[in-house]
Amino acid sequence: MRRPASLITTCLLLLLSVSATAENSTRVPGYTIHHNALTTDILDPKVASNYGIKRSKSRAMINISVIKEIPGTTGKPVPARVRVSARNLIGQERQIPVREIRDGDAVYYIGDFPVAHRERLNFLIEVIPEGERLPYRARMTHEFYTD
Repeated sequence: MRRPASLITTCLLLLLSVSATAENSTRVPGYTIHHNALTTDILDPKVASNYGIKRSKSRAMINISVIKEIPGTTGKPVPARVRVSARNLIGQERQIPVREIRDGDAVYYIGDFPVAHRERLNFLIEVIPEGERLPYRARMTHEFYTD
């Protein structure tokens, strides 16, 4: 039996509230791109299983959402085409495939990937919100601790 998507949303919101310092956002014209990275060992086992995410200190997950700015509101989540690449300190680059998760009005993009202890990755996130033609870019750096 598959759990509803609200379970992963709840888990991700808890992670964001507990580790607010690890959460990042980038404002671009008309939108805010929220982006966060963490090791998957802290995910609830049922959530990880339902979404095919391997729980491990040596695996990480990136979570991205795109919020359209609407005056007088907190904004509206919008679908987007999302591409993510990560480069380590010695210049090795890898593409991180992401997949869309929808929960009611919420739209998230998640991707998981292997990481090494103290690996520092510079992420380039490129989004094209639905209805837009040109990409917006966000950057984020995160160091992963696996021991």
